[in-house]
Amino acid sequence: MKFPIKLVLFTLAIFSFVEQGFTQDLGISIDSLQQLVKKTADQQYAYDYKGAITSASLIEKEALKIKNYKYACAGNVRLGSIYLAMRDSTNSNAYYQKALEYALLSKNDTVISGVYNDIGNSYMELGGDLQAARDSFEKAIELSKSIGQNNPERIAPLMNIAWVFIDLEQPLKALPYLNDSREIIESDAKLHVLYSITLDILRGRYHMLRKKNERSIGVLKGALERAHNGGFLQQELEAQSYLSQVYEQSGDLNAAINSLKAVKELDANYNAIIRAQQFQQESAKLKLKEYEESLILAKSEQSISDELAVKSEQKTNILSIATIICFVAFITAFLLYISRRKITKKLNENNVQLVLAKEEAERLSKLKTQFFSTVSHELRTPLYGVIGLSSILLEDEKLNSHKDDLKSLKFSADYLLALINDVLTLNKADANGMKLEKAPFNLEKLIKNITNSFAFSLQQNNNKIQVRIDPDLPKRLIGDSIKLSQILMNLVGNAVKFNENGTIEIVIKSLGKSGNGQYQTQFFIKDNGIGIPLEKQQSIFEEFSQIESNNYNYQGTGLGLPIVKKLLSVYDSAIELKSSPGNGAIFSFKIQLEENLAATKEDEPVVDLIESTGSVFENMHILIVDDNKINQKVTQRVLERRHFRTTLADDGLQAIEQVQKQRFNLILMDIHMPIMGGIEATIKIRDYNKTTPIIALTAVEIEEARGQIIEAGMNDIILKPYDVAQFLTTILRHLSIVQEV
Repeated sequence: MKFPIKLVLFTLAIFSFVEQGFTQDLGISIDSLQQLVKKTADQQYAYDYKGAITSASLIEKEALKIKNYKYACAGNVRLGSIYLAMRDSTNSNAYYQKALEYALLSKNDTVISGVYNDIGNSYMELGGDLQAARDSFEKAIELSKSIGQNNPERIAPLMNIAWVFIDLEQPLKALPYLNDSREIIESDAKLHVLYSITLDILRGRYHMLRKKNERSIGVLKGALERAHNGGFLQQELEAQSYLSQVYEQSGDLNAAINSLKAVKELDANYNAIIRAQQFQQESAKLKLKEYEESLILAKSEQSISDELAVKSEQKTNILSIATIICFVAFITAFLLYISRRKITKKLNENNVQLVLAKEEAERLSKLKTQFFSTVSHELRTPLYGVIGLSSILLEDEKLNSHKDDLKSLKFSADYLLALINDVLTLNKADANGMKLEKAPFNLEKLIKNITNSFAFSLQQNNNKIQVRIDPDLPKRLIGDSIKLSQILMNLVGNAVKFNENGTIEIVIKSLGKSGNGQYQTQFFIKDNGIGIPLEKQQSIFEEFSQIESNNYNYQGTGLGLPIVKKLLSVYDSAIELKSSPGNGAIFSFKIQLEENLAATKEDEPVVDLIESTGSVFENMHILIVDDNKINQKVTQRVLERRHFRTTLADDGLQAIEQVQKQRFNLILMDIHMPIMGGIEATIKIRDYNKTTPIIALTAVEIEEARGQIIEAGMNDIILKPYDVAQFLTTILRHLSIVQEV
């Protein structure tokens, strides 16, 4: 956020320019010109642009009569500043250039320096041309050297050029000018306090660019306090804004949020003042336009009057001309009326647009927070159909001739799902949205699922995987199996991708058991692939970074290892790497896992268990609630292949009707559906049915929806696309048949 603080320096410089640059001449005429200069300034800041332009033009006219080029320059400087305030770049530049011509004729370095400073300000205010502004400020500083190092008249260009270099993010170039400005301010107690506040804002930005956050915060706090005590709202807003940026840069998010709240309040007050000023400026511009048009009309009338005096005998012609003049005057008045209405309408529209822009900014902020949740749902839903159907088709013996094609299809879909999960995981990690979950899992099964998922990739690169698990490590554990699986999937995937005709080893060792049942566990992922040069071993953990090799062509986003690093940080652990070119790589990490001492059937092979029960599940009736026909078909086929009975519902309302008609052993409920969503449907079902298990089968981002899903009365959650074994395990856990078997 940038604010026109430079305009403050410009304004103060004008007063200095007028008071010190011109009062050296003596005489009544000079005194009269000085009073006229003050009158012009008062008229401008009272938004009497018509009077200010008239007075400024008179300054030039009277100054030229006595060949005083300094005051002729002052009149044009004032005209330039008036049109600058009205955002009229053409007239503003023209008057500043004319002021420069008179300044050069005056041969006064102070006057010339002041004009160059004003020209530099006009570049920054109207065009944002920092290069042109810098050139003008450098000329002003060079000329000001003749008046003494600590002369207060040097302060404006020094601070302005420092501002330019800081805007260009070149803090070291700004440093000498900041030091010179500080020396002048400390040596002259009469300087306006705004110079000191503005300098501290610049110094705070300088330290922020140099990453000296503590020093930046101290300086900006001082500027903020003095601006607040002095009632300088614009400078208070500027200091608070940059203070929020420094807090964010230093990682102090709470302070950054509090500072941003203060910025929002200050910005509202400041914008109210700006809108009032803009309204006054527009009114002044309208009055000025009316004045200019009336001046043109007056000159026209005078010319006509002179012509009538000369040709008084031509009464007929005079009457015709008078008629034409009246008609022109009527048209002019009408056009002025229309123009005035347009300007008033435009002002009202601008006010409406400001309100709409504020509302739009707030809406976009909410949309940003919903973006990743929507992306997760919209991408995972079709992938559920692709992965599910390809898995079902792979089980069909009639399609054995297409088995390789189906494996390729499923591999591509699994790869895309992994990429989506990587991006979402990285976003949650950046937003500090991850925490460890605790749930029972079987380590051997987890490793087996991981190795099975790479079957296609291993075949492509002619690799093989060897697994060694320490026998001292319990099979049944408690921990965050999802995050552990993500870590291992990325590390194994990295090894498979950068290895050909080789062996990947997964080694898991127990480093001992603590008194509270925690096992310190070390994981090793070894490969004998291309290896990683020492100078690249830090950069590969940066996002979108990959090893380049002339002998291999690898695909990927470069997100895998950065995700591993961020996931391990949640465990308070870190990744270690040993590698050299041509000798493969060994990635290792250590985490704490807890032994699961409770007896459970979760370790039993679910698919085998279901197949072994045969027709027992024919009595199990499951309601599938999903608005996506493909997803319905996938879920129905998976269940019916295991002898379950199924009924379909397209939305929550149909689900309620089905539950009221017949009894179900379990309900699979989608979340986002038309007519009635899964959350609302579950709440209504629970009003009269407290016992039937309801499991959320959804593609929404689970971290965001878990609390709402459980609170609605659902018993569990299955995230689409799912692993069939895990899917069946979850269902079986909630069916009474588990005890019967």
